[in-house]
Amino acid sequence: MALRKLAFNPGVNRENTRYANEDGWFDCDKVRFRAGLPEKIGGWERLSDNTFLGVARTLFNWVTLGNQNLLGVGTNLKFYIEKGGVYFDITPERTPSGVSLTDPFTTVLGSTTVTVTDAAGGYIDGDFVTFSGASAVGGLTLSGDFQITYSTGSSYTVEASEAATSSATGGGSVTAKYQINVGPEAEVPVVGWGAAGWNEGAYGEGGESSDSLRLWSQSNFGEDLVFGPRTGALYYWDASVGLDTRAVNANTLSGASDVPTIQNFILVSDVSRFVFCFGANTLGTSTQDPMLIRWSDQEDITNWTPAATNQAGDLRLSKGSEIITALQSRQEILVWTDAALYSLQYLGGTAVWGSQLLGDNTSIASQNAAAFADDVVYWMGVDSFYMYDGRVKGLPCSLKRHVFNDINHQQIKQVFAGTNEGFDEVWWFYCSASSSTVDKYVVYNHAQNIWYFGNLARSAWLDTGIRQFPVAATYSKNLVTHEDGIDDNEIGERSAITAFITSGEFDVDDGDRFAFVSRILPDLTFDGSTADSPSATLELLPLQSSGSGYNNPRSESGESSGSVVRSATVPVEAYTTQVDTRVRGRQMAIKVQSSDIGVSWQLGAPRLDIRPDGRR
Repeated sequence: MALRKLAFNPGVNRENTRYANEDGWFDCDKVRFRAGLPEKIGGWERLSDNTFLGVARTLFNWVTLGNQNLLGVGTNLKFYIEKGGVYFDITPERTPSGVSLTDPFTTVLGSTTVTVTDAAGGYIDGDFVTFSGASAVGGLTLSGDFQITYSTGSSYTVEASEAATSSATGGGSVTAKYQINVGPEAEVPVVGWGAAGWNEGAYGEGGESSDSLRLWSQSNFGEDLVFGPRTGALYYWDASVGLDTRAVNANTLSGASDVPTIQNFILVSDVSRFVFCFGANTLGTSTQDPMLIRWSDQEDITNWTPAATNQAGDLRLSKGSEIITALQSRQEILVWTDAALYSLQYLGGTAVWGSQLLGDNTSIASQNAAAFADDVVYWMGVDSFYMYDGRVKGLPCSLKRHVFNDINHQQIKQVFAGTNEGFDEVWWFYCSASSSTVDKYVVYNHAQNIWYFGNLARSAWLDTGIRQFPVAATYSKNLVTHEDGIDDNEIGERSAITAFITSGEFDVDDGDRFAFVSRILPDLTFDGSTADSPSATLELLPLQSSGSGYNNPRSESGESSGSVVRSATVPVEAYTTQVDTRVRGRQMAIKVQSSDIGVSWQLGAPRLDIRPDGRR
């Protein structure tokens, strides 16, 4: 019999059934496409043995005038500067001058828990405080950073490194410096009376809202960094002062004038370095306007007071209820509200900046859901994908139903996008319907116009540019470099990456007859593998009859005849030697999978010796 070449359409399609997707791929994980053919994705290596506190939600890379390659890392608990694999804590303090306390510590014999009395309050569970000047109490001297474990509003507890030798109250004259309040690592539902807005829900029933997870925005201002948490202040870190120096509130800088006290997103423009605060407080008040945009004077982070002698100013958008995010693109700043997309362009003169409505009735999933690749902006909405290349368009997606039918909408603010330009990809990471942490991803390859997906737990992403490899934040509280090697080395113990791809079901004569396969030419390549004998499994999955599921029949020797393991000695480019087999079914699917350390594979065009084999 003549051999049949299996040439499937590139990309994965879940909009149709397995039967309807006869010429395509239906399922996959840790697989991408190169020149239309599937291959295993690259591996990842941890950046260093060091870890940080909290879940990272933002990464930003820049280089100082002193040629220091720095990475800003914002977590729900802290803000760090990473350099050379070391994390420097620059988290701002809300009481930078310190709070003077007298005999604030109370110890209990044999316990590491210390109660601290501070009637001024302002702290919450999880906050960090730095003590200095304390004298011994209960055999303990509390000095340095501590995390608050439980607060009452007028007192709180911290954990000492050792147990107290007596029950006592004291500590003498203590200075306490409180860092800014921490934020949740996920959306926290708030249920009950007063949780939702007025007139929401039935009379007498409690509403439901959420305590928003901690999201940061950051951008370099020359060699320095400006950043801030959503619904927080604007902070400034001076790179010339040193990596061990904390950031400060921008309104404490010399010459500060009307610096916004609250904002939802921060961006520094490429045009003459204007600092923007989106969703800022109205000038002269402390009231936040979620649709208000304010910007500083040109090249000046301190002057936000509009005057005839400067270019500070503001404008308010009209479509939507709040500004979600903004992104610097080619010759314009794109601004998303929860209902529209605007273009912000520099006009000069008295107007300085002007806005133009680009698209209405569009959504964006989260602050970090947009990415800029190949002069096009792509983003995930709450139920669709979009693109902007001069016009706002819906982005057709062969995985749309698969993604949006299995997404946790309560945690949609965790969605984040990232580019992987070495492979012409835009990635979106999201929480599946049953997860409160990010565990899924979907990829759009803009060069091949195809989609694929998989499972991967990450919390932030940064593409290559200044650094050699893309960098991602993990739930192991560290950073990893992607496309670096071919295995998983997230926690310092190398393990295999299980990667597979499964086709739709193909048949003979539209499935009214059985098909029989007697030979397979796998056409697998192991180029790039480091194992001595890399291998992958190629399976034929026959469906014997309606409702009976897949069934791999066994040969007379008892070996599974539907599964073919191909291996080769490194280096190898292809392995196409035929394999005799006996597989029979009405419909069949092909699956390629690897789960060993040191294996990289690419699938070519397998051939099958297939013929009709009766109707039952």
